[in-house]
Amino acid sequence: SLVVLFGATAGAYGAKLGSDERELILLVWQVVDLHSKKVGTLHKSLVKADNLELSDQCREVSGLTPEGLGKAEPLDRVLQQFSQLVSSDLKVLGRSSYTLCSDGQLLIRQVLHPETSKKNFLLSDCFYSFYDLRKEFHTCYPSSAAVKDQTIKSMAEYLGLGTDEAEEDFGVWQVKTMVAIIFSMLSEGCNHVFTEPETVKYKYETALNLTLASFFFPLCSSKSETVDSETVIRARGLPWQSSDQDIARFFKGLNIAKGGVALCLNSQGRRNGEALVRFVNSEQRDLALERHKHHMGSRYIEVYKATGEEFLKIAGGTSNEVAQFLSKENQVIIRMRGLPFTATQEDVLGFLGPECPVTGGKEGLLFVKYPDGRPTGDAFVLFSCEEYAQNALKKHKEILGKRYIELFRSTAAEVQQVVLNRYMSTPLIPTLPTPIIPVIPPPYTIATGSIRDCVRLRGLPYTAGIDDILEFMGDATGDIKPHGVHMVLNQQGRPSGDAFIQMKSADKAFMVAQKCHKKMMKDRYVEVFQCSGEEMNFVLMGGTLNRSGLSPPPCKLPCLSPPAYAAFQTAAVIPAEAAALYQPQALLPTTRTPQASAAAPPTVTYYPAQAAQLYMNYTAYYPSPPVSPTTVGYIAAPPGAVAAAATATHTPILPQPGALVRMQGLPYNTGMKEILSFFQGYQYAPDDYNGLIQLSDQARSVLQAPKEWVCL
Repeated sequence: SLVVLFGATAGAYGAKLGSDERELILLVWQVVDLHSKKVGTLHKSLVKADNLELSDQCREVSGLTPEGLGKAEPLDRVLQQFSQLVSSDLKVLGRSSYTLCSDGQLLIRQVLHPETSKKNFLLSDCFYSFYDLRKEFHTCYPSSAAVKDQTIKSMAEYLGLGTDEAEEDFGVWQVKTMVAIIFSMLSEGCNHVFTEPETVKYKYETALNLTLASFFFPLCSSKSETVDSETVIRARGLPWQSSDQDIARFFKGLNIAKGGVALCLNSQGRRNGEALVRFVNSEQRDLALERHKHHMGSRYIEVYKATGEEFLKIAGGTSNEVAQFLSKENQVIIRMRGLPFTATQEDVLGFLGPECPVTGGKEGLLFVKYPDGRPTGDAFVLFSCEEYAQNALKKHKEILGKRYIELFRSTAAEVQQVVLNRYMSTPLIPTLPTPIIPVIPPPYTIATGSIRDCVRLRGLPYTAGIDDILEFMGDATGDIKPHGVHMVLNQQGRPSGDAFIQMKSADKAFMVAQKCHKKMMKDRYVEVFQCSGEEMNFVLMGGTLNRSGLSPPPCKLPCLSPPAYAAFQTAAVIPAEAAALYQPQALLPTTRTPQASAAAPPTVTYYPAQAAQLYMNYTAYYPSPPVSPTTVGYIAAPPGAVAAAATATHTPILPQPGALVRMQGLPYNTGMKEILSFFQGYQYAPDDYNGLIQLSDQARSVLQAPKEWVCL
């Protein structure tokens, strides 16, 4: 028997059903006995959604109202009634088993499964297998329209069924027409047989694809595996603690390939909020793309197309040690971070205790090491069941030796990436993807001059972004210069409530200030003032602009280190005039006079491209486990640019990534002796500072003779 099922949500209808994350509000069904060609009672049930607001399209097509839905039952009770009524109808027809039949994939895959997953209740087994009437129809009538172009109405017209949609209630006409189409397919001329239903996977299966090792280690295997680019997506904006099972739950209803979730890591082995997901076919991938900006908890997730090569780059590659560790399937993987460098397998097993036994004992442990064999403090542990893994996670931040240990869920792909990042000389995964269009094209330039062609927005909501500002500007957005919207951040890297906008002319800036001053954005009014590029420059560099005039940026005062910026991988050149503001003045010679600076050859300083934007552009970062303070990252300049600069003048350039670190939160009475004592056991190269920055003789003596302490 078939149970013909039709449904509708409070939002989009037809080909976009489920794409807007709106809840189910209607279910209509009828049992069909394929042998006797009899039907059961037609049932129609309204569903009470948490949000009773209906879209205009829903109101027009369905004729339903919020008042009527408010009296309905919630989805879990409606599904219980569905099971009871179907069982009752089957008994009347003398049948015991059935399979669902729906108009396409969307109702089952994009509505029912995602919604029940979010509401934390399980669907019965019947919703994991169903017939797609459109596919069955195209199989029975190959000359009909393509499957993606089929609708209930087009299939009825192809068969010449004379049903009038206006004569029946919404949903009732659709089910009656679907039943008529099925009977036509069962007629003597066609004798269609329903044999291969669509299936929905009950759960995501983790696995290690050992043939992927050949992608990075060609000597391990002569066979290389390819991944169809039409089956891969990139999910962006994931919470850092999300696991592969969480991602599979986000795509609930769609069939992910075995081992098809790969969490992306940065060069430090931490999750960067992205994942690549491989589906079983292109049809499932296309449905996944419709979940762009659907929510995981309170965060929306961006979903984009990706390539098979990208998936292999992240999920592929392994060593014999990793392959052996991951050879046991259906294991729960936990990652440990912060282990003492002297920790042994016995220490880890003792830390976990008898309440969470490790699969295979010592064989279920994998220590991550650097290429020279030194331990990194990370390890992966296998557990045979969820209960043991939960017991292990309860030991998060407990002490082993003199250090607290962090534990969080992991995946097979993450194991491979972390090991490979330590094994290979260059990082496998970039810190952040290169943007398609840079926010500010290098070389970095900042507005100057006294022409009042800029406006300042003050009092912005802290949650406001670039899109909110453009919406606030209204028609005036067409008068904004390219890359002319600059969010001002405070010293902690958070939005300060201010923004500057560069307009095409002073007249345009004046009109915007007049029109938008004290206009509301969200629940706050925003002040808009006309200003000059010079004034904007001062504030973006860290100064203040108030009624008393301009206060110089703090970076113009002597300081030990530049403000903290996140490290990025691409380099950019910024003018020496701007770069000089961020030099560590306490370690530089006495500032030269402006005349001397003018006569000297221009210097070139390299900073990361995003760091060169200073406080200008607000970018949201997704923290990775464990959350820790951001450190300064300096990146070596491109070889070609270095050579060009060297031919002009000697320019001190940082020799390698990570040459310097910045410390925040020091006690005020801390001296150099305490700082070097804090880093005891870590190697540093004092000789390298000669070519790194210009030092006074006194400072150089301190760095080169660390056993002799000098107070500066």
